[in-house]
Amino acid sequence: MIYGERVRLRHMERVDLPKFVDWLNDPLVIQGISMYLPISMDEEDSWYEDVLKRPHEERPLCIDAKYEDGWQLIGNSGFFGIDWRNRSAEFGIFIGDTAYWDQGYGTEVVRLILKHGFFTLNLHRIFLRVFADNPRAIRVYEKVGFVHEGRQRQAAYWNGKYQDVLLMSVLRPEWEERTEE
Repeated sequence: MIYGERVRLRHMERVDLPKFVDWLNDPLVIQGISMYLPISMDEEDSWYEDVLKRPHEERPLCIDAKYEDGWQLIGNSGFFGIDWRNRSAEFGIFIGDTAYWDQGYGTEVVRLILKHGFFTLNLHRIFLRVFADNPRAIRVYEKVGFVHEGRQRQAAYWNGKYQDVLLMSVLRPEWEERTEE
């Protein structure tokens, strides 16, 4: 497991799936991610079986937050599309438990996952895509060192309108410089 001050990242278990189904069927939660249709437990089970066939480095990690005397599942995060030759990967995160929004949990998780990507996986570049109308996520990414690389104009269709998708990345030397400060 990967531990932070208030969160830990761990491997996903089948018992976590019902929570994810609840979150992925919540219109408020899915506004910032690319899900747009309801999802069933059977579909989530099928997705989970596919996840188990991926390399360990590309399996999503559950985000647990400290809660009373234990831990509470609040979302997931991870890398996908790892390009080992160029040491690059795409990153994704979602916090499904809205009670944990706007309290710094996302920032802590992104810092942890970047440390894991750069120091454990030896990545050089970590990038992401984010909807331009998701200012809360963009602020988190900028705060931890992601820089804007580009904009895909009207690349996503959501709620009856097209919206831009921003491309952001952070390089290991940039991140190391920020963490030394």
